[in-house]
Amino acid sequence: MPLHFKAAVLREAGLPEPYAQSRPLRIEEVSTEGPRAGELLVRIQAASLCRSDLSVVNGRRAWPMPIVPGHEASGVVEDTGPGVTRVKRGDAVVLVFQPQCGICPSCVSGDAYLCSPGLQANRSGGLLGGGTRLRSGDSPVHHHMGLSAFADYAVVSEASVVPVLDGIAPEIAALFGCAVMCGAGTVLNTAAVRPGDSVTIVGAGGVGSSALLGAKLAGAERIVAVDIDPARLETARQLGATDTVLDEGGNGAAQVIELTHGGTDHAFETAGTLGAFQTAYHAVRRGGQVVTVGLIDPKTPFSLDVAALVTGAKTLRGSYIGSCNPQRDIPRYMALYRRGLLPVDRLITHRLPLTEVNTALDRMASNGALRQIIQP
Repeated sequence: MPLHFKAAVLREAGLPEPYAQSRPLRIEEVSTEGPRAGELLVRIQAASLCRSDLSVVNGRRAWPMPIVPGHEASGVVEDTGPGVTRVKRGDAVVLVFQPQCGICPSCVSGDAYLCSPGLQANRSGGLLGGGTRLRSGDSPVHHHMGLSAFADYAVVSEASVVPVLDGIAPEIAALFGCAVMCGAGTVLNTAAVRPGDSVTIVGAGGVGSSALLGAKLAGAERIVAVDIDPARLETARQLGATDTVLDEGGNGAAQVIELTHGGTDHAFETAGTLGAFQTAYHAVRRGGQVVTVGLIDPKTPFSLDVAALVTGAKTLRGSYIGSCNPQRDIPRYMALYRRGLLPVDRLITHRLPLTEVNTALDRMASNGALRQIIQP
């Protein structure tokens, strides 16, 4: 018997702002036959809006249509398909946007964040087991990052969930599926920031603020937050930034160099813009490390002075989901949260129902929020 439920469906990308008027996400009834082998039916308890969701709506990242966005969420297992062993009905889980097949070379070597079958499934708009599980009438509806969490329910691969530790509320648990890994995980795993290091974080949004919390946890002596929004810089100060830089007219890197007498040991681009990347690149000292997290529009032209890269002896790295192994790292980060060492609850700025998701998109587009919790 098919299960019918509400979901925020995107049928056309690139509609104009404000989204509260153009309403790119429409609350519609979709259906599913339920989970197949190795899959779960999850009742969504909380979903968080990320800038990557906005990139689906504005068309910056191409996805098959129609699609239900939402890739940062938590919920409760309602049903399981054959062969599921990691979780059972009634378990609280975090949804993870990068499924790990467990058998490809990357998974076997411990680099689950590089799982190629998982990435290919995501790009197809389907699940790791192949194809879609959602329908609108007789037509298929695609999955966003194997999850599609802006809905009452989601059918996901067992490889796309991690059990929630006791005592963590659903709205907090949702953050561990993306913001915590991409922010704090990048600082702790990809860059391996050490006590006494100096750090620049360019973009003080949700992921940047998470990175700030990670830098503080790692023992960074100096944490410089750079942004174009004074309000975000004030929040960064409250979260533990030792210095803040208002980037006016592209002079952010010069201010960081002056503040730190030559640049910081690490710089993180977390805004998803070419300008932020350039600021991060120029804000590190000679021999420093630049890590880029944001998904810059793939059509953006870019040139790099390779000679300066050589003479500056800088390291340039990309970071995908914070170089995390979700099954290993999410429980670790949850345990740190429970001990008060990684206060990710401070990233939540708004709570709203699914029916107001387009308003949430407007707030995200105008940099008016860190993390907004959407509850069905």
